[in-house]
This record gives sequence, structure tokens and C-alpha cells, in this order.
Amino acid sequence: MERVKKRLESDAPLTWVFYGDSITHGARHTFGQRDYTELLAERIRFELDRTMDAIINTAIGGNTTRDLLGGFDWRVARFRPDVVFLMIGMNDCSEDDGVGIEEFESNLLKLTAKTTDLGALPILQTTCPILPGQAADRAPHFNAYMDVIRKVADLQKLPLIDHAKFWQEHAESHFFWMSNAFHPNGHGHKALAEHICRCLDIHDETFPSCRFFIP
Repeated sequence: MERVKKRLESDAPLTWVFYGDSITHGARHTFGQRDYTELLAERIRFELDRTMDAIINTAIGGNTTRDLLGGFDWRVARFRPDVVFLMIGMNDCSEDDGVGIEEFESNLLKLTAKTTDLGALPILQTTCPILPGQAADRAPHFNAYMDVIRKVADLQKLPLIDHAKFWQEHAESHFFWMSNAFHPNGHGHKALAEHICRCLDIHDETFPSCRFFIP
């Protein structure tokens, strides 16, 4: 994480790309509220006065790691990013239309390699957990796929933001942060953004974006 912090401390403008599925896409389930990437844009580009930074969200609902590999050149590489936040796995872990766990690991390794080949820093993220008792096609496999993300981050010595662990430690709030079984609502996106800010040491409650009410 220190590598991200050093980039934030630099005067050089940065290009940040957020890559993933519907959870990062942030459409529909926020009911018009800002998604976590937009909240981070407010924090970084305005409150931290990094006005020349570019924050780009190319996530698409329904994506798996296969889709992210297939769309990488158009959705990531052409922006010549400095930092790439990668959150994926919720669709991969589905036993109906997902990606097997061995392929999931292989695909993650390929994605991180392609990102570093651009000179960018990949930041791996686990995703928000599934509400208990729901999404029977995914729930039995979810934790194993999140463990793969942690494993890849450890093997590659990459920054990891472990939302799944954080949310599981705050199980009393989980229901209030969700729109349905596995999509966060506006409150959930605030929780995602706040956790990222804390991990990057840029959370500061003297600023409006760090003072949101989160049930």
C-alpha cells in the first residue's frame, strides 16, 4: 500500500482506472446515489486538490475475469493508467455461468501481469459478501474465490483492499448496505469508499466526503 501512498504524495498527475463487474459499475442499485468510484473522485480530485488526476470507471455488469481479459486493451491499456483498482469474483464464483476456481486464479495472474506491463500498479480488492441465505449458486463458493484474490495479492506482493473481510466483521450492518443479495446500495458504496480511504490513509472527517452517514 505504501506504493499507492507515495504516488498520492507526488505532484505528478495520475490516471486511476477502476475495473470490474456490476459492483464497481455502480449502476441501478445505487438508485441515483454516487458509486464508490465517484465518491473517491470527490475525495481525490477535489478535497485532496489533485485536480489533474483522471479517474475512470470501465466496469461492466455481469463481467467475469474472462471478460476483463478480453476487454483489457480498450477498457484499461489505452488510458495508460498509473493505478488500476481490480474488483472481480462475484460472477466468477457462480456455479451456473461462472469461471472455475483454477481458471479464476490464472486469469487474475494474467490481469495483474498485463497491468504491471503497462507500468501501472494493480490494487486487488475482494468484493462485498453475499447476504446470508441468498444467491445459492454463488454463496457456497464465494469465500474460496476471495481467498484466491488474497493469494494472488500475496504471491505478487500487490496491495490488497479486503472489503469482504471488513464487511464480514461488520455483519450487523450488512443488510443495510445492500440493494439485493450481492449488489451494494448507496450506503454500501459509501462503506466501500470509506474503507478504501482508510486503507490509503486519506480518510479525514474534517471533509464532507468522509462524514457520510453509514448505517
